[in-house]
Amino acid sequence: MIGDDGSQIGILTTREAIAMAQAKGLDLVEVAPTARPPVCKIMDYGKFKYEQNRAAKAAKKKQHQMQLKEVKMRPKIEDHDYDFKLKHAREFLAQRDKVKFTITFRGREMAHQDLGYKVIEQVLQDLSDVAIVEQSPRAEGRTVSLVLSPKAQVQPQPKPASKPAADESAPAEPPAN
Repeated sequence: MIGDDGSQIGILTTREAIAMAQAKGLDLVEVAPTARPPVCKIMDYGKFKYEQNRAAKAAKKKQHQMQLKEVKMRPKIEDHDYDFKLKHAREFLAQRDKVKFTITFRGREMAHQDLGYKVIEQVLQDLSDVAIVEQSPRAEGRTVSLVLSPKAQVQPQPKPASKPAADESAPAEPPAN
C-alpha cells in the first residue's frame, strides 16, 4: 500500500487500508491489480480524474487536425491571379494542411489540356521547397487535380563547436609575399 504522500506503508488487510483512507477523508484506489499482493494507493480520486481530464484536453489542444484545402484555377490564369492563389497555398501548407489544386476546363479548353498541365507543372516547381506530391496530377472529366502535402519540418541540426581561435595575444604573422 502507498500513502497519500507517496510513501510506502506496507502490506495491510483490506479493512485496515479502507479504515486508514476514511480516517484521512480520501479514497482507496487499486493501482496495480495484477501485482501480488495488489497495490493500492490512498488518494482523492475525484481530483485525480479531474487532473487526467485536464491533461487530456491540453494534449488535444496541441494537436493539429490536417485538413484538405482546395485551390481552383483555370488553364488561362493571369500572372497576378496565379501568384495570389499560390500565396494562399503557401499559407495553407505552412499551417500543416494539404492543398488540392484543381484546373477546370470549359468548352474549347478541353482541346488544349496541355495548358492546364503546364499550370500544374508550374505549381509543382514553385512549391517544391515547401510541399511534396501526395497525389500526382490526374484528369477526371473536365478537371485535372493535384494534391500536395507539407514537407516534414526538419529540425536544424546544431552546428559543431567551432575551433578555438589562435592565441590572440601573440602578434599575427604578416603574409609572405
